[in-house]
Amino acid sequence: MRVSPLKGARERRVRTGEVELCVAELGDPRRPTVILVHGYPDSKEVWSEVAERLAGHFGLHVVLYDVRGHGRSTAPRPLRGGFTLEKLTDDFLAVADAVSPDAPVHLVGHDWGSVQAWEFVTVRRTEGRIASFTSLSGPSLDHFGHWINSRLARPTPRRVGQLLGQGARSWYVYLLHTPVLPELAWRGPLGRRWPKILQRVEKVPAGDYPTRSLPRDAAHGAWLYRDNVRARLRRPRPDARAHAPVQLITPVNDAFLSERLYDDLEQWVPRLVRRTLPAQHWVPRTRPDRLADWIADFVTADGAGRPSPAATGPYADRFAGQLVLVTGAGSGIGRATALAFARAGARVVAVDRDAGAAARTAGLARPLGAREAWAETADVGDERAMEKLAERVAAEYGVVDVLVNNAGIGLSGSFFDHTTEDWRKVLDVNLWGVIHGCRLFGRQMAERGQGGHIVNTASAAAYQPSRALPAYSTSKAAVLMLSECLRAELAGQGIGVTAVCPGFVDTGITSTARFAGADAAEEERRRKRAARLYGLRGYPPEKVADAILRAVVRDAAVVPVTPEARLLHAMSRFTPRALRRLARVRPPL
Repeated sequence: MRVSPLKGARERRVRTGEVELCVAELGDPRRPTVILVHGYPDSKEVWSEVAERLAGHFGLHVVLYDVRGHGRSTAPRPLRGGFTLEKLTDDFLAVADAVSPDAPVHLVGHDWGSVQAWEFVTVRRTEGRIASFTSLSGPSLDHFGHWINSRLARPTPRRVGQLLGQGARSWYVYLLHTPVLPELAWRGPLGRRWPKILQRVEKVPAGDYPTRSLPRDAAHGAWLYRDNVRARLRRPRPDARAHAPVQLITPVNDAFLSERLYDDLEQWVPRLVRRTLPAQHWVPRTRPDRLADWIADFVTADGAGRPSPAATGPYADRFAGQLVLVTGAGSGIGRATALAFARAGARVVAVDRDAGAAARTAGLARPLGAREAWAETADVGDERAMEKLAERVAAEYGVVDVLVNNAGIGLSGSFFDHTTEDWRKVLDVNLWGVIHGCRLFGRQMAERGQGGHIVNTASAAAYQPSRALPAYSTSKAAVLMLSECLRAELAGQGIGVTAVCPGFVDTGITSTARFAGADAAEEERRRKRAARLYGLRGYPPEKVADAILRAVVRDAAVVPVTPEARLLHAMSRFTPRALRRLARVRPPL
């Protein structure tokens, strides 16, 4: 056994038929074995960062091998007929027998690695050798064939649109079936430019990937398509059911594969867990952290193929394992939002200036399904405190995937009763708190280059003027415009920005709101009256939290939440004069 170019890996040669496969291993062979299968036009090094995390952080036995004709493995002679799914299955079984002769292995495949792994997990001769399968960006050719046939048999407009859409995404498949041309392109200009194309289009970080063998790998790999695609799509196997639990991870921005390809997957996979990831095709390079977390979670799943955390939320497939930070999480909308993300299996950082309240939210999040939950204390209006928070979160938990700038305070009264200090306090929390969060955590998202989402809690007061809320409405209007500007700037980096605009929500903000120009007794009376009115309205913060998760999934720009917020938003667009008249009404406080 020799040292592999992969950091700390042990390398061996495994013979299968007429070829020798280059196999690399990391971690303790006594631990569960995970075999990672690469796609086209890659070699095993596409998995290097995922493999190091699985072996190092999770302590698993990780195996990577170069598919025949790729990387440091030898190629069959002749090439034609040497890449059939049957021969690729022989290769997999040879590797599995060499690295884990006495126990089934956990299988992970990306792109063509996933296509061939679907074969492994659905043929009878591998039954009992595979404990689980995680599929990334590569469908079963049999399932794909049945998917096409079902839409041709019942050609509704929606189904025809799905066929045409996937047909357009598969443009490269047609080219790879042409003789000689793909080989010339890969050994010529395309092979030289491919690393830059991946960096520019897919946002793949520069580094030691792709390897020097890329032109040869891509030229040989064209036979994966030629030997298998047309034959299987024309005559898909009728019994291609998975005999092991399957985790399907779908990058929602995959340029080559439609999400609709997997609509009918439950009929082929009795034990299926679905995940979605806001990423493009080459997720092993762009999101190795998230993949390693999900793979390790699935490897340690129970016998039914369910992840060990009890994530039950409606968006568990989207947010499970993601890092979500919520400010103002000690109560109200902030707490409800943190707990909603927890139910979806996210890792939650609950931030509040009240340390006890933040700790209580984190404590409530853990049993709901959060992979992990932490409490952090910070005053969002304090620039230095927020800088320290951002540094600490990045160092201890990682780069945030979803940021919810929710912290806010209320202030009511006449403009002339507002002091300069009143304005400063409201703007420090409601506006500067959002600015600090977006600047610090948003910059980390942008520098990571793997997308993300920012949610800023504005208010219906952002577009509804009021004689009683000059400072509060001004701060929320600024948050709304900031969100729109930032959304435009970050769109090209895959980072969404949403402004959430609730109306009257029954939260604790009324108990801490200030009333300018009122003495202590009058201020307390107004607080109690406001709390009573909001209570009678009875709109719970949990509904706002649900709207926030839905907005992130849909990448919505502006989200009025309550019925009155939606009405006022429509009036601001179509009948602004009526809103101005409404602003003159004295509030009942």
